[in-house]
Amino acid sequence: MRSRVILALACAIACVALGAAAAFETRASRLQAINTVGIVSAIGEEMSLTQAGLTALGNTGQSLSISAWGLDDIIVQQATRLLSGRFRVQPVTYRRAAFAAIRDSAVAPVNLLRSDPFKELVRSDVTPQGLDAYVVITRARSKLGNGRNVEGVGLAEYRTLLADYGLVHALYEVRIVDGKTFDVIEKRAAAPLDNTGTVRIAGPSGPVDETLGGTASSERLRAAITDLIARSLPVTLGDMHLIDSQ
Repeated sequence: MRSRVILALACAIACVALGAAAAFETRASRLQAINTVGIVSAIGEEMSLTQAGLTALGNTGQSLSISAWGLDDIIVQQATRLLSGRFRVQPVTYRRAAFAAIRDSAVAPVNLLRSDPFKELVRSDVTPQGLDAYVVITRARSKLGNGRNVEGVGLAEYRTLLADYGLVHALYEVRIVDGKTFDVIEKRAAAPLDNTGTVRIAGPSGPVDETLGGTASSERLRAAITDLIARSLPVTLGDMHLIDSQ
């Protein structure tokens, strides 16, 4: 009986491994066939202000407009420069607000069951159609401290009995959408740049300089956010095998 169980487990593991290998092969071959790409970015119109920890009970999140920063245009420029070594990048037009408005459900299983909402937006809202693929860069979500969600671009403060900690974050995910079938070939969230901070978050972030302040108009705050994106985007695209690993 025991030998049968072991054999069944071995067969199951083998099936999973073969399935993963087949999926990787399919993804690699689909990436290999891509020549022309368009880039969509919709993460940078608002910045969240979040408090977490002991003093955050009952506090609601706030947000400020940072549209004047032109952050999405900067992301498109950086992604174009990085991807142009391998692909022919063509400018595209799209309703940025429509892409930015999509949010994951707070109920995690719903996100697993529903179709990726960005597929239909690429089909209906991006011009021109007919490119081999579209690289779609949108907000990602993570948890901070006591479990409060943060997403996209933001400034977060975490308080304990002994000290206050602050960080800026630029959480985003990248999708590769097939330009013919509109299937999502791959999706990946940008990973943390390091894990040395006192308060950790699952995405690009960094400690707040005491002189940085909390104002959304701060040029130093803008520079800190753009630096997070500039350092993390090559790593993320490299992990997705779109460019040589950095």
